[in-house]
Amino acid sequence: MSKQGQHVVPSERGWSVRKAGSTRASSNHATQQEAIAAATTLARNQRTELYIHGRDGRIRERNSYGKDPHPPKR
Repeated sequence: MSKQGQHVVPSERGWSVRKAGSTRASSNHATQQEAIAAATTLARNQRTELYIHGRDGRIRERNSYGKDPHPPKR
């Protein structure tokens, strides 16, 4: 997990929310949806990125709640 922000990752107990570079989980959840809700709140408050990983550990979705390095063209 080298990307800055909050990551929703699979864990032994279900799903975890981890800050980038951290080995410990910020929180653990039974479902991925619960973990995404918790991570979204953290990412919005910290104005960072949210990375949602699949069961295989690969990033499957990303949302920006801060300074987006590649904002959409208007």
